[in-house]
Amino acid sequence: MSKKYLVTGGAGYVGSVVAAHLLEAGHEVTVLDDLSTGFREGVPAGAEFIEGRVQDAAKWVDSSYDAVLHFAASSQVGESVARPEKYWDNNVGGSMALLAAMRDAGVRTLVFSSTAATYGEPVSTPITETDPTAPTNPYGATKLAVDHMIGGECAAHGLAAVSLRYFNVAGAYRTRSGATAGERHDPESHLIPLVLQVALGKRESISVYGEDYPTPDGTCVRDYIHVADLAEAHLRALDAAVAGEHLICNLGNGNGFSVREVIETVREVTGHPVPEVVAERRAGDPAVLVASAGTAHRRLGWTPSRADLAGIVADAWAFARGGEENEA
Repeated sequence: MSKKYLVTGGAGYVGSVVAAHLLEAGHEVTVLDDLSTGFREGVPAGAEFIEGRVQDAAKWVDSSYDAVLHFAASSQVGESVARPEKYWDNNVGGSMALLAAMRDAGVRTLVFSSTAATYGEPVSTPITETDPTAPTNPYGATKLAVDHMIGGECAAHGLAAVSLRYFNVAGAYRTRSGATAGERHDPESHLIPLVLQVALGKRESISVYGEDYPTPDGTCVRDYIHVADLAEAHLRALDAAVAGEHLICNLGNGNGFSVREVIETVREVTGHPVPEVVAERRAGDPAVLVASAGTAHRRLGWTPSRADLAGIVADAWAFARGGEENEA
């Protein structure tokens, strides 16, 4: 049955792919985005677009919506340390305004884009949803605050909510209309697009921050998830939401790849040399961050189907090369 969804932050990387999946499933979609980090052309064809801030959600949220999928947030860890006030305003203040607007309009289902940064330094691997949450930066702290806020809303007002805690999202997605959505952050801070920039000749080398970690090749290990797998989890979360319950699910592949494995995979996929420079460890970088997605398997019926690192890199490479051609 067709439903109507509001996607906040739907002009961004993950939000736009989720909006496309909703449209392809036959639903009606409205995207709310202030375009501070998203792109107007990223809004998938067929979606209604509202340019505006989530802090002003009361202007647009009404009883016609069946649910809200909330991606509108500031997400750069380094910037959150330098400008914490921006993150408390955008992430917490914006979410508070959105929850109030939903409550007033009688919209009682929410899927929230949370993050593995809520856990901070992991106490064990793979990380489960019952592990301690101790974020090490304002970005993670604000996302955790919103999770607490949502939990209170569920208990007090019967909201049906699912928070999805992502690890490292990568890859690109081609919609049925032929448009492709991929990563294009400014500044870019994620490993795969940074290594691809070296392959494209836009960077001289990639920095490897530490090669003496207790891992097989000495470099940090991270869990990568394809953006299309991530989008499918959001659609399943909408069906799994239960009134009065706040369900929290980690999303990841359950196994990790090291920094050097990513670099070597980019070399193999692109056929280009990727010079690397070893640098000092970055403060607060755990050796291994890998998710246990057992809860998502059980509660959402979700299993990632695009877990191959070469496939993830190949999709990201196709998008990166397309962007280069568009700039020429």
